[in-house]
Amino acid sequence: MTGKSSELVDMMARRKLDILCVQETRWKGSKARELGAGYKLVYHGEVSGRNGVGVVVKEKHINGVLEVHRMSDRIMSVKLETEGLVSNIISAYAPQVGCDREDKEEFWEKLDDLIQLIPREERLIIRADFNGHIGEGNGGDERVMGKSGYGTRNVEGQDIVDFAHRMEMAVINTFYNKRESHKITYTSGGRQTQIDCIMGRRTHLREARDCKFEPGESVAKQYHVVISRWEWRCGRGQQLRIEPKIRWWALGEEKPSTKFRLRVRQKWIGAWMVPGKMLQMY
Repeated sequence: MTGKSSELVDMMARRKLDILCVQETRWKGSKARELGAGYKLVYHGEVSGRNGVGVVVKEKHINGVLEVHRMSDRIMSVKLETEGLVSNIISAYAPQVGCDREDKEEFWEKLDDLIQLIPREERLIIRADFNGHIGEGNGGDERVMGKSGYGTRNVEGQDIVDFAHRMEMAVINTFYNKRESHKITYTSGGRQTQIDCIMGRRTHLREARDCKFEPGESVAKQYHVVISRWEWRCGRGQQLRIEPKIRWWALGEEKPSTKFRLRVRQKWIGAWMVPGKMLQMY
């Protein structure tokens, strides 16, 4: 991310993106940072300065952010409310192929734990650099992936598929038949692979409209941007109940606290003035 903020913002504005997940930011600390042009980055990284994940949110959605959960320097989520729907965006960065098996198992355990905290009726999207190859074809895995993967599955790719089965997720990008150049997410030393995925709940799979990899868009030279489009929708007659978020910290400011006291006073006096109404106090 260092020195890449302006490129990131330009790309998001050009592609009209509302949310962007980033991995391997290598920034220390847990902060939020304005990137300019109405985009804000929420990120998390450990003291070592390795790994690191983040989520960039467009200005119109910033006030809708309900919660930020920083699980580790490899996993974080942002919960936001948009037009009456609650969605959870997870940015994840799995250990590389050469890492210890214990590190990989710990990553999947933490990701499982985070997802189990999210109510099933809420939307869930995972954008991750999984560092694994799920491969093409979907024999025996039709419930969680389509036929349009890339390459040959490896051990880490099997971990991805097992996770999708376990958590009833679907690998969105495998359901869209694209040109080979739109399936490749990582290029290095003549090797071309697909290690980045976008996942969503199987129950909300029909709300995904498209998913592809853009070879012409790359903030980091070796990586290609993965873009998906979603249209949230409620079932017929369905009404979603969303607990209002009370911003208690705003009472520390003079203007909000004055307004709050005035409204309480008006409500209190109004209760006494309604004819025939008796105010009970406990």
